[in-house]
Amino acid sequence: MSIFSKDKKLQLSIELVPSTSFYNNLRSTLPKSQWDVLRRASYRGADYVCEICGGKGERHPVECHEIWEYNDKRHIQKLIGLISLCPKCHACKHIGLSQIRGLEEECIEHLMLINGINSHQAKNMILDAFEKWAKRSQHIWEIDLSWLGEKCPVCENKEGENGK
Repeated sequence: MSIFSKDKKLQLSIELVPSTSFYNNLRSTLPKSQWDVLRRASYRGADYVCEICGGKGERHPVECHEIWEYNDKRHIQKLIGLISLCPKCHACKHIGLSQIRGLEEECIEHLMLINGINSHQAKNMILDAFEKWAKRSQHIWEIDLSWLGEKCPVCENKEGENGK
């Protein structure tokens, strides 16, 4: 497991970022050089295999996914780690984008395979995720990037950052 991951819970879940937080991510916030250092360290830490399913992508083995924790009362979206995922697992995490790209059925099949669930259960996971997304998308979120200074082993920013 990568040093960037929060814990060893490896079930494939769906993580929809609230619409009011779209593009509030490390890739768009950090200079490209710093993002590259972080994502490549995540890949190395995972030995270039998916930390959920153990698989690899065809064009590239893994992609870096941000792990966010949400305080639904105070509306704080806090970065708590990074994880390396194969493109299939990463597509499931961002099922909304996958639907737009016409990949929903592939994601449902992957959710079923990795989690050992049936189609009905996978579709309910998606519905539950969108319900949570709709509620969270009604609020403006404070973005907490303090992980960059607190726990990130390769970050130069030791003071941490907070953005809105």
